[in-house]
Amino acid sequence: MNVIMSLVAVVALIAIAFFGVEKAGLTVLFGTVLPYVGMALFVIGMIYRAVYWARSPVPFRITTTCGQQRSLAWIKQSKYENPSTTFGVVVRMVLEVLFFRSLFRNTQVQLIKDGRNTKLAYASAYGLWFFSLLFHWSFLFILIRHLRFFVDPVPSLVLVTQKIDGVLEIGVPLLYLTGILLLLGGAYLLARRLFSPQLRYISLGSDYFPLFLILAIGTTGVLLRYFAKSDVVGIKEMTMGLATFSPVTPEGLGGLFYAHLFLVTFLFAYFPFSKLVHGAGVLFSPTRNMTGNSRERRHINPWNDPNIKPHSYADYEDEFRDKMKAAGIPVEKE
Repeated sequence: MNVIMSLVAVVALIAIAFFGVEKAGLTVLFGTVLPYVGMALFVIGMIYRAVYWARSPVPFRITTTCGQQRSLAWIKQSKYENPSTTFGVVVRMVLEVLFFRSLFRNTQVQLIKDGRNTKLAYASAYGLWFFSLLFHWSFLFILIRHLRFFVDPVPSLVLVTQKIDGVLEIGVPLLYLTGILLLLGGAYLLARRLFSPQLRYISLGSDYFPLFLILAIGTTGVLLRYFAKSDVVGIKEMTMGLATFSPVTPEGLGGLFYAHLFLVTFLFAYFPFSKLVHGAGVLFSPTRNMTGNSRERRHINPWNDPNIKPHSYADYEDEFRDKMKAAGIPVEKE
């Protein structure tokens, strides 16, 4: 049901924009009003999220690591797995954000039948890491490429990205690899949830809907570039108008373009309030952005009430010894 409802919701978004333009002529609504509303929700939502995360107190060092912390001189430290310096934290964050380092070392649990017996086995999950990296990097390249529609002159970074993306020089218009790789990576992530009983059991509509939405954006984008032969000059005129707050709605862009634009608009508006916001949340994660120096420096909880004295286990046992013995709980002192 979660899969069906998510798919129906995305199809409904496409239909609303397509027929809203083709049948009702609502080009101003879908080409001007909703893009501004979507971007405003994105900016306001991200500011709210960032302020909320930044204001959340973190009194303790709660870094998540699987490496040796800095301690005695003769014990080798994992400098980037368990960093004790700001530089080490920056390196770890770069590896995590750009290359999904922790996901690369992820493992999956499998039940393997050996005759009449069933064994529990652990295996690497390199497929998930590879297709996740493919999906996210393709999405980043596509975002950078699309900046050419919103700025003039086009920055060198965009031109270099386009050149790398179209390195195979296939077809006219030129085939961009990331358009295909985005769909391939998204299809793998979706299929993984659909065909794995364990993942399907814990997956919600909020897991399926973003995948269907991004796949729909990628599909409509491919259709616009290679099959529908959209008016690039008109699109540039429209997007430049949006970027300079002097919106225009050129004729002849068609319902498919407005459906694509509406899906992108909806994605931006939906982003801060969905699980997709983990892309920004990882930068505020105390399990990743804090140094692991609890052996070098004592971190005292600032919330501790100075009027409340520490209650050791010995004091606890003295207070409740009779009740513990009556309940059969072992005590250190009789």
